[in-house]
Amino acid sequence: MKDLSVVIVGGAAGLGALLAEMAVEAGASALGIIDLNMDAAEAALKPARDKGLPAAAAVADIRNGPECHAAFDEISGRIGRVDTLINCAAIYPRRPIMEISDEEWDASNAVNIKGTYHMMVAAVRHMAEQEPKGNVRGRIVNLTSVDAFKAHPQNAHYAATKAAVVSLTRSFAHQVAPDGILVNSVAPAGMATERARQLGFLDELAKASPLGRGAQPAEIAEWVLMTGGPRNSYMTGENVIVSGGYIYA
Repeated sequence: MKDLSVVIVGGAAGLGALLAEMAVEAGASALGIIDLNMDAAEAALKPARDKGLPAAAAVADIRNGPECHAAFDEISGRIGRVDTLINCAAIYPRRPIMEISDEEWDASNAVNIKGTYHMMVAAVRHMAEQEPKGNVRGRIVNLTSVDAFKAHPQNAHYAATKAAVVSLTRSFAHQVAPDGILVNSVAPAGMATERARQLGFLDELAKASPLGRGAQPAEIAEWVLMTGGPRNSYMTGENVIVSGGYIYA
């Protein structure tokens, strides 16, 4: 991420906060975080501020398009150029396929699809107007999931939204390629997070993986930063599966 300014949506906690920390360690020149929780977002900016880098947080409920655009404009107005946008915000409901309510469908679609869409639109409008670095004006990385590619009757609404984000990624990539903007997604399998421990997923993850364990969050973050960083100057419209052999594609 050397010399790139990075904005992370959903960067206040979990994988998003780890991405913020690792982006700074990898040489990012500025950091922005968009999240619902301002206190946590400010805390996640500490590594950047400790290095004296431009850093800013903005609050947005990404179910609301105008809030997405206002938050992105606020961040870009404070840190200037945005080279990389990482869409990490999502909800992960679990409900058997025959029991999903309209409210649960709407919530999943609003956060996981619509929010991602509006953040990409905001980023593209900004990136298309800035001078390229090399051949690239900007990079967008969307977090998807291996659930987009396999049957998931216990979480079908989440899986469907992640399949939609894969499709959105391809459509945006095709649209903005002439502008020098690269759009890709990264699809992890289960990660050995604190939430996975709380929900009792770790044994399930270990049994499902040929490697015998879920991914450490940093192992996923490395691929996100590679895809959104200067080492990627040509790949666009791709979905990178990082599953430890959970699925092969």
